[in-house]
This record gives sequence, C-alpha cells and structure tokens, in this order.
Amino acid sequence: MPRINFSLLPHDKILTYEEILKACSAFAAIGITKVRLTGGEPLVRRDLIKLAERLTEINGLEEICITTNGVLLEKYADALFKTGIRHINISLDSMNPDRFAYITGFNLFEQVWRGIKKALEKGFSPIKINSVIIKGINDNEINDLAGLSLKYPVQIRFIEFMPFGHDIFWNPARFVSCDKIRDQIEHTFGKLRPLPSKSQSAGPASVYALDNCAGTVGFIGALSHRFCKSCNRLRLTAEGRLRLCLFSDEEVDIKKALRQGQNEEDLALFFHRAILNKPKELKFSKKEKLSCTRSMSSIGG
Repeated sequence: MPRINFSLLPHDKILTYEEILKACSAFAAIGITKVRLTGGEPLVRRDLIKLAERLTEINGLEEICITTNGVLLEKYADALFKTGIRHINISLDSMNPDRFAYITGFNLFEQVWRGIKKALEKGFSPIKINSVIIKGINDNEINDLAGLSLKYPVQIRFIEFMPFGHDIFWNPARFVSCDKIRDQIEHTFGKLRPLPSKSQSAGPASVYALDNCAGTVGFIGALSHRFCKSCNRLRLTAEGRLRLCLFSDEEVDIKKALRQGQNEEDLALFFHRAILNKPKELKFSKKEKLSCTRSMSSIGG
C-alpha cells in the first residue's frame, strides 16, 4: 500500500460480486473478451475464488486473469488453477529480501517467492513478473531480474516508473527508460531477439528473448514509448468507476448505472458510449506532473 494515510471504503460503497458479474456480462456483450482481477490485492477479498468461477461462465469472456503481489499465492494457487485461470501476473521489484521489505513495507520476500514457485509447479502459463525499475532503488538488480528468464518459463516485464497519486516519492531523476534497461541487459547477456506480436499475449509489452532461455523479457515503456493508439485497456475500480485511461482522472460512474436497475442490453449500450470517449493519446512529458491523483492501489494495475 502507498505510504500515505488512507481510509477503507465502506462495504456499500464498493461493487458487489453480483454487480461485477453484471458489468462483465455487459462488457462481453460489446466485444470485450478478457477480464483481469487486480487491485489493490485481489486475493484478500473474501470469496474471490467464487467470483473467478462465475466469471469463467460468462458467454463471450475467453480469458480470466489475475494480478497479485504474490503474498497469498501459495495459499490460493490450487483453487485459482481449478477455476480455469492460467494467466497470472506477479509484482516483484527486487530479489533482495531487505530491499523488497524497504519497497513494499513488509518482510515477505520468501513468501512471495514460494508463491511464484507454486505457480510454476501448478502449470500456470503465461506467468508474468512485473518489475518497476527506479533509479537509486533497484536499478542495480536489472540483470538479476532479467536472468530469471534464463532459468524459468516466465516473462520478466520491466515497467517504467510512473507518477501516480499524491506520491512525493516520484521524481523525474528516478526515471529509468526501457531503452536503458534493454541496453544494460544486452550488455550483460547478449542480443535480445524480438518476438512476433502474436507471442505477446495481447499486452502492452514489447517482448524479447535471450538465447537458450526458458522465458522471455518484456518492456512496458508507458512514458518513453507511448502506446496509446494500440491501447485496449479499461479499468473498473472497486467503487465502480470506469477509468478509460490509466493516466487520466476522468472516470465514468458505472455503479450508478448498475444500481439504477438497467438491463444488460441498456448497460451494454451505456458502456459502449462511454468507451467511445477513451483518449487517443497522452499529452504530457515524463517530467511533468500528471492529472492522475489516484494511487495504483486504488486504480487497479
């Protein structure tokens, strides 16, 4: 969680599982085929496994995924696998237990690593490990993280540090571009081979592989290599706000529409009209402060 004071939302302020399912059914009706459960940390929510099971029953949804910090993954891996979920993203910004504790605020590296090992043993695929690189914090671990792709069948995804919320930790001087990360990896391990787009699991990452590797390496350059024109991401927050762009505070109140008793057809039309307003591009430089005042823990990564 961010190192700021925050208050938990009352239960009646967040979407119920029935409302989430109703929204996802309407989304599927307008052509959305992939849903990702994220957070915050999705595995702390009661009965999340039941929600995942019911999501897999919605006509039109082809893939249900999950993004987790890995703390509870060892506990829930079996149940998640039984629901049919196979695609899992795990946040891991350091392989050093002390640094992991500094970044996250909790000394739980070994627990997260056991969760990753359990996911590999169960056969989840693809498994993507998300690492945000910050100069002066973990930029000296780029090689260690990239090296995981040599041994394990995972995609190590390097994500540029982005300014979110009222986080005073953001500083342009801490920014490390994906180009610099890639250069360092190639300097150590050799040339990275680009993989065809069909191998990228429809995500925003540019994906590469090292010779004789078990996995892949991905780069998400949201600031240095903007991919707005190809972005197909929408985010539905816990309290029912549809966020059309990660970097914009403009949101659509989905909860209100859901609680007005609209049928699925009306909801689908409402969602379709909302999505037409998705921004076509970002208009800022990496040195500017964005309009995004929410933290990632409240948006959904």
